[in-house]
Amino acid sequence: MLTYVWAQDEAGAIGKDGILPWHLPADLKHFKEVTMGHAMLMGKKTFDSFPGLLPGRKHVVLTHHEIANPKVEVLHGEADLKKWLKDHEAEEVCVIGGASLFELLKDRVDCLEVTKIKGTFPADTYMPDLNWDAFFLDKEEKHQADAKNKYDYVFQRWLRKK
Repeated sequence: MLTYVWAQDEAGAIGKDGILPWHLPADLKHFKEVTMGHAMLMGKKTFDSFPGLLPGRKHVVLTHHEIANPKVEVLHGEADLKKWLKDHEAEEVCVIGGASLFELLKDRVDCLEVTKIKGTFPADTYMPDLNWDAFFLDKEEKHQADAKNKYDYVFQRWLRKK
């Protein structure tokens, strides 16, 4: 199963200068819960935004560059990606960005795990348009801003209609 995991603001922004444009601890915790124990598929910029490898998850990076870390599986192009996805189709694979990878796989994704953050933020990267009519809302949790989380936010899970 292919699952997109991302956060966006009301304008669809997902990044600024290679990092998240906001700090929302509840979203980081949610991201950990959703991705734990699964392969995380990402582009090089997303991989570079991490301070290091995230424990309990396999890191798979689509890039034309080399990554000198034996714990990271590197895919060099769409042919490698297609083969890797076929070899792992029985597993849950979390696609975590960036925008190019979301665009590339949008017709194949089965599940959308999105955090929608109230407000708009300065950004240079936006979530590609998805065909939301192809999905149904399976789960939604609304949260108000609090002492730790500066913004109102909603966790949503959307599943592809059969």
